[in-house]
Amino acid sequence: MKYDFETVQPRRHVGSKKWDEMEQYGVDSPDVIPFSVADMEFVQIPEVLEGLKSYMERYPLGYANPTPEYKDAVCGWQKSQHGWEVKPETILCTPGIVNAFHGAVQTYTQPGDGVLMLSPTYYPMYNAVTANGRELVESFLVRKGSRYEIDFADFEAKAARPNVKLMILCNPQNPTGRVFTEEELTKIGNICLEHGIFVCSDEIHGDIIMPGYHHIPFASLNDAFAKNCMVCVAATKTFNLAGLQTSAIIIPDEERRKAFKANQMKLEINPKCNILGYEASRIVYTQGQEWHRQCMEVIIRNAKTIIDFCAKELPEISITTLEGTYLLWMDLSAYGIECRELAELLKKEAWLFMDDGYIFGEAGEGFERWNLACPTRYIEAALPRLKKTLEAHRKS
Repeated sequence: MKYDFETVQPRRHVGSKKWDEMEQYGVDSPDVIPFSVADMEFVQIPEVLEGLKSYMERYPLGYANPTPEYKDAVCGWQKSQHGWEVKPETILCTPGIVNAFHGAVQTYTQPGDGVLMLSPTYYPMYNAVTANGRELVESFLVRKGSRYEIDFADFEAKAARPNVKLMILCNPQNPTGRVFTEEELTKIGNICLEHGIFVCSDEIHGDIIMPGYHHIPFASLNDAFAKNCMVCVAATKTFNLAGLQTSAIIIPDEERRKAFKANQMKLEINPKCNILGYEASRIVYTQGQEWHRQCMEVIIRNAKTIIDFCAKELPEISITTLEGTYLLWMDLSAYGIECRELAELLKKEAWLFMDDGYIFGEAGEGFERWNLACPTRYIEAALPRLKKTLEAHRKS
C-alpha cells in the first residue's frame, strides 16, 4: 500500500501551538507551513483512523490501564526494530516523556542534587532540573566539523562531582541529531556506574534513524546498565501520536520501578494515560512498519533537498550531519545576525517558522532546528525564501 505523504491538513484555530504562531505573524499562504514543534505534517495513518473508530464503536471512553496487548506491542516493536528483549512487567506509563523526566528527578534525586546532561539538548530537560530545585550540570558536546562529539574528560569530571545523582540522556540526541555509538554509550554507562549516577535515557526518536546508523537502547548493552537506568519510549515521534499522550517507561530494576511508581502516586495522584493512546500505540506497533518505512523515505529526501540546496546556494550554512531524528540542526551564525534578530527575520520576512537554536541553551545560539516531517514541496518552497532573507540581512 502506498501511503499519503503529500496532503497537509492545516491546523489553524484547533489548538496547535506551531500553527497558531504563524497566525500571529499574519501568514495565511497555502505554501507555508511551520517547521518547528516536533510533530508531523502528514495525514493520520489509515490503520489508526480505522482502528480507533472500531474501538470506539465497541467500547466507552472510560478510564484505562495499559492492557497486556499494549505492553506486548511495545515489547514486540523493541525486539523487531532494535533487538532488545523487554519484559512487559518492567513497563510503567506516563502521559508523556517529559513527565518521566520530572518523575526521574523527583524520584532519584533530592533538592540541591546535580543532574548531568549533554548540551545542547531538548529544552524541557533543563526545566525538569531547575523547576524541581536541582542543580543543572552540563557537559557540552564539542563540534568537530559537521558532527558533535562527547568530551569524555569533561563528562567524567562533571560526573565525579559528589552531588551528581542522575543523568538525563537524549539518544538519538535532540537537537544535534547524533546517534551515540555502542562505544560512547558504554563509556557513559561505566562512568555513571562508577560514580553512582542513575541514567534516564530518552529514546523517543530511536526509530527515526538515517541509513548507515544504528540505535542501541541503553538498557540493552548489559545487565548492569539495565539495572541502573530507565528507558523512555513512545510511538509519539515515529507515528505522530503526541496528542494521545501515552509513553512507555521501561525500568528493569524492580526497586527502582517501585520507587518511580510511588512518586507517581504521590504527585500525579491518578497517573492515567489516554485510553485511545494505548490502542493507537498497539495498532501502529503491530501494523505500522510499512508506513514507517515510507515515512523515512520522505524524511531522508527532505534532508537531502535542504543539504543539496545549501551546498549550492547557501554554502555558509553549516549543517550538522543528521544521524537520527527528523530534525535538521543548522548553523546560520556565519551571516552575523544576532540570534533573536535572526529568529524574527526568518518569521517576518522568510515566513520560516522553525525552532530557534537559542531555546536549547547558549550552545544553540545562531542555530535553527528544521522539522523535516512534512511534504517535500513545502521544503522546496521555503528554501528560496531562506536565501533571499539571509542575503538581504547579512552582517558579516
